[in-house]
Amino acid sequence: MQTSTDFIVIGSGVAGLRAALELANGGRVTVLTKDRLDESNTEYAQGGVAVALSDDDEIDLHVEDTLIAGAGLCDETAVRVLVEEGPRYITELIEWGAQFDREGGELAFTREAAHSRRRILHAHGDSTGREIVRALIAAAKKHPNIQLTAHAATIGLTVENGRCVGVQFIDPSESLRREVFARAVVLATGGAGQLFAQTTNPSVATGDGMAMAYAAGAMMCDLEFVQFHPTVLALAGAPRFLLSEALRGEGAILRNHDGEAFAKRYDERGELAPRDIVARAIVAEAQRTNQNCMFLDLTHLDAGFLRERFPKIFETCLRYGLDMAKDLLPVSPAVHYVMGGVRTDTHGRTTLPGLYAAGEVACTGVHGANRLASNSLLEGLVFGARAGAAALGDALPSPAKAESEPIEFDLSDWRLDQRTKARVQELMWWKVGLLRRAEELQSAVAELTQLAEEKINRRTRNFVTLARLMAEAALWREESRGGHYREDFPARDDKHWQVHSAQSLNQPIQSIARISEA
Repeated sequence: MQTSTDFIVIGSGVAGLRAALELANGGRVTVLTKDRLDESNTEYAQGGVAVALSDDDEIDLHVEDTLIAGAGLCDETAVRVLVEEGPRYITELIEWGAQFDREGGELAFTREAAHSRRRILHAHGDSTGREIVRALIAAAKKHPNIQLTAHAATIGLTVENGRCVGVQFIDPSESLRREVFARAVVLATGGAGQLFAQTTNPSVATGDGMAMAYAAGAMMCDLEFVQFHPTVLALAGAPRFLLSEALRGEGAILRNHDGEAFAKRYDERGELAPRDIVARAIVAEAQRTNQNCMFLDLTHLDAGFLRERFPKIFETCLRYGLDMAKDLLPVSPAVHYVMGGVRTDTHGRTTLPGLYAAGEVACTGVHGANRLASNSLLEGLVFGARAGAAALGDALPSPAKAESEPIEFDLSDWRLDQRTKARVQELMWWKVGLLRRAEELQSAVAELTQLAEEKINRRTRNFVTLARLMAEAALWREESRGGHYREDFPARDDKHWQVHSAQSLNQPIQSIARISEA
């Protein structure tokens, strides 16, 4: 176990690994992750990575599609950074060995909802995230300055004189609490989908990084904007398995229980409308027809094509008795991505000096109120690299102090209380879910406030606190925009609400005009 380091990266998804590779140019880097090195939201990203690299695509078109999906709240400066620098980092990733699918030797692009061009790169059909993580881990393992430490749960950030100077974590080899100091810390812990009862996110996506940053004094932004993926397998006894956006990009049709294609009844773009619109269309159609789910129909597509293009989805469906080429797939929405998070500028700087953030844990403003499909992997690469570069440039000349002596640690003090977790998940799903109203949001805030006051450990309190912040932000925004839909305020209101929510410790919620001016 490395006892001293220059930089600490928390998280081993695409953003964390890319940040580590950047930081390694200037010192020793310790990457801490609470599970396996390859267990993150990145690994579960099926559809692909969006990048303007094809001959018929343009940077400005990708920018425009992102801005439209973001429903008037994207920070255009951040969007341009993402889209303009994206090709460089994808090319670099290919040079590092990432193997994207090709046709006739050329990169193969597909289309997803709300994209005006076929600009989605994919790997092994529907295992893009896994391939990107594989390539990044391989690159990181080759670098002598990077130490990858799995099963090391970070339990807090160390702040001295208003600056983040290190972290406290649980040593994976012994039940010891260690405190390590560094010249800078990069937070890349992913999202918080596990706050909800129905989610595509893995069990590790509990929002620990967001909660730790908030507790340390960093500002949070736009937590009310949660993206519900519209097409998630809705089958008794099966996991909430994501049925990629790319299925609809390749021609899948949404049908109700009478076999009617209904998507264009709710939006002229039909199955290729932005995710929030498709998700609400499925819920509305289910309510109209008094059903619990709708169906995704791919039976008109060639079986060989489906098996080759979507091997993981094809095999998973077969495991649960569904043949994509012959059967309609039952689907309903589930929580997929949090657009909000720790506020950063376009270089990953948070409002807490010494702390940087990238990936889903961060809020750069690039996604606005609704993330454009397949922009998240690109965001991790681009802003992970930028956060690493900024941390390197701004860092203290040396760590604040040497590592403190480890102390014995009772692991039960950091395990999520499962009873409280289950209550929060149900509360968030039913009262802070896809369709929101003031009464339910007020009730959720009250109960979450009460839960946080009960005798629970720090991690469980972090979980409850993050849920409360999300519910408070949703109650505060009295309009509907992107992933946030209020049945009592169904209209988008640019006159009063084209602003971002901002939440800080011991401060009332407020509005800010721009995210990137952190």
